[in-house]
Amino acid sequence: MSVVVVGINHRTVPLAALEPMIVAPPDLPKALADLAARPHLDEVVVVSTCMRTEVYALVNRFHGAMADIREFLATWSGEPPEEFSDTLYAYFEEAAITHLFRVSSGLDSASLGEPEVLGQVRNAWEVAKKEGACGPVLNGAFRHALQAGKRARAETTISRGTTSLSYAALEMVSAALGTLEGKQALVIGLGEVGESTARAFASIPSTPPVIVANRTKVKANQLAASLPGEAVPCSALETALSRADIVACCTAGDGTILGASTVRDALARRPERPLVLIDLAVPRDIDPAVGGLAGVTLLNMDDISGFIRSRMEERRAEVPAVELIIVDEVERYGTSLAARSVVPLVSTLHDRAEEIRQAELAYFDGRLRDLGEPERQALEAMTKRIVAKLLHAPTVNLKAAAGTARGEVLADAFQDLFGLEP
Repeated sequence: MSVVVVGINHRTVPLAALEPMIVAPPDLPKALADLAARPHLDEVVVVSTCMRTEVYALVNRFHGAMADIREFLATWSGEPPEEFSDTLYAYFEEAAITHLFRVSSGLDSASLGEPEVLGQVRNAWEVAKKEGACGPVLNGAFRHALQAGKRARAETTISRGTTSLSYAALEMVSAALGTLEGKQALVIGLGEVGESTARAFASIPSTPPVIVANRTKVKANQLAASLPGEAVPCSALETALSRADIVACCTAGDGTILGASTVRDALARRPERPLVLIDLAVPRDIDPAVGGLAGVTLLNMDDISGFIRSRMEERRAEVPAVELIIVDEVERYGTSLAARSVVPLVSTLHDRAEEIRQAELAYFDGRLRDLGEPERQALEAMTKRIVAKLLHAPTVNLKAAAGTARGEVLADAFQDLFGLEP
């Protein structure tokens, strides 16, 4: 059994090619069920964000698993495998674990050190657990990945400053409009990115309450109350659009929600005021033709990613420190994995010792029939303590050496000396 990751991201393909591969949060259960049913995948977690789709799997045959995952991506995207196979990346065993830890630490993001990705990794793992798609191996890997991500942010400054999409978008809008003071913001779609964006705009002093719109009315009302902001139904988007100076689209839908004609109509109702539109959705929410309208600035994920890259020098200085944390966490993960590998052997040894203890007590039962209950309890406790003390040092030494050449020698010796089945 081996851990592999197969993925496609913003570094291997342009945004347009990545869009069909995205697995939106509501679709994760369906994707996991498809992958888990394939013959060479024993455990599965899908991490799919606006910048990546990655399949982590415990596999029984590497080449068969690669074929399974390629077929899944082809079915999901509607693209033939030969169109995207060369753009996939794949990592195996320790390299797969290292890649996962880099993702959770923000080193593999368009926005270096972005805070959102740690939550996205956690959510992907939680959905996989809920759907019964992952087991002990991937559970351990993702648990350590979250620890690596937390350490990276706590022990370095990799996530300080403009490392999130929402705050990078805010800086770009400020540059486009000259100031954000008094500007009306509208946020459409209140998932993780949408909520973060709404809170970013709400934090700006001297601005009107942020207008928020969401398919789920309850979520919009709750967020509006917490900002504070103003919730509007999706049916009132055209009116809200005519009031706004800044519009951020962050939905997880499959099609555009703002076309050129809709934006043109809104502009007619608000002449002489520039409008900045930010498309933070993948697939895109805003028709690219909107960017050609007079008075409109359209920013998409490619624009924001480019801006973020230009602001990353300070964060890049923290990369070596984060890399050391990842090396340490990968080593700790390997040690814990090796320790778990000897657990069955240790358990078998203790079970065998208990069988012998019980058999010996039964053998001498006839000679002990005159003992009272207090004496029998004392004898029971004494024999258990003897067995535990005899096995303590061998057990500790075997676990400590797990995963090393010495550990393999000790494991073989355990089997031979105690007559245990391999």
